[in-house]
Amino acid sequence: MTYYVPRGGLPGQEELTTDRAVFTEAYAVLPRGTLRDIVTSQLPHWRATRAWVLARPLSGFAETFSQYVVEVAPGGGSDRPDDDGGAEAVLFVVDGSPVLRLGGTDHVLRPGSYAYLPPGAGWSLRNESGASATFHWIRKAYQHVEGIDVPEPFVTHEDDVAPEPMPGTQAWATQRFVDPLDVRHDMHVNIVTFQPGGSIPFPETHVMEHGLYVLEGKGVYLLNQDWVEVQAGDFMWLRAFCPQACYAGGPGPFRYLLYKDVNRHARL
Repeated sequence: MTYYVPRGGLPGQEELTTDRAVFTEAYAVLPRGTLRDIVTSQLPHWRATRAWVLARPLSGFAETFSQYVVEVAPGGGSDRPDDDGGAEAVLFVVDGSPVLRLGGTDHVLRPGSYAYLPPGAGWSLRNESGASATFHWIRKAYQHVEGIDVPEPFVTHEDDVAPEPMPGTQAWATQRFVDPLDVRHDMHVNIVTFQPGGSIPFPETHVMEHGLYVLEGKGVYLLNQDWVEVQAGDFMWLRAFCPQACYAGGPGPFRYLLYKDVNRHARL
C-alpha cells in the first residue's frame, strides 16, 4: 500500500494563491497544499517533532475529536505524549519506523501500523531511525458508561485486517479495526477503499461526525450540496448530518482514513 505523506515546504512567490481550501458550516476541505512549514504546531514534551493540526474541537467546527499529522525527526519523540489523562487515541503510521512503547513492550511500527490507546494507557514514542517518521494521531475524550469497561490497547497492521465489502458490491469495502458491535468503543477509525468507478450510491445523512484523510488516489465527494474533487493528502471534516456521497476517480483505488463517533447516547 502507498500513503500520501506531507513534506511541508513553501510555494514560490510566483505561485497563485487560489486553491481548493473550503470552510463552511457543514464541512471543511483542507487540501494537501495547505500543509506547509509555516502552519505547523509544536507539542508539549515532544522533541524534534512538528504537527499539522487538521481538526480540533471548535464552535462551528469539529465537536468530538482532534486530528494531527505528526512528523518526528530522527532522535525525536516523547515520553509524555499527551497531557490529557481522559483522552483516547488512534495512531496510524504513513511513513518511517517509529517505536511505540506500550505497557512496557516496544512495538516497531511501519507504514500501515495502527495502534489504539485507551485513556490512561501510558505510552511513549520515539524515532530511532535515520529518517523521519510520520503518523496520524486522532484524539477523543473517552465517554465512560457505568457498567461498561474501557477497551484494552492493541497494536495491529492494516495487512492483518481484511476488507469487508459493503452489501451488494465489491467496489466499496471497509477495513474495521474494532468490532462495530463492541460498545466499549466510542469511536471508530477505519480505512475505506473504493475501486475505480466505485461509489457511495446515496447521500449518507447521519449523526456521526467525520474526519476523512485521503491516503491514496482521487475522487469526487458530495459535501452537503457541493461536489468537490479531492486527492491523496486532502482532509475533509463533515459535521453531523452533513449529506455525503462519492465517486472514485481512478485509475487506482481511492482510499481514506475515516473517523466517526459511535455507540453513545446523544448528550443533552
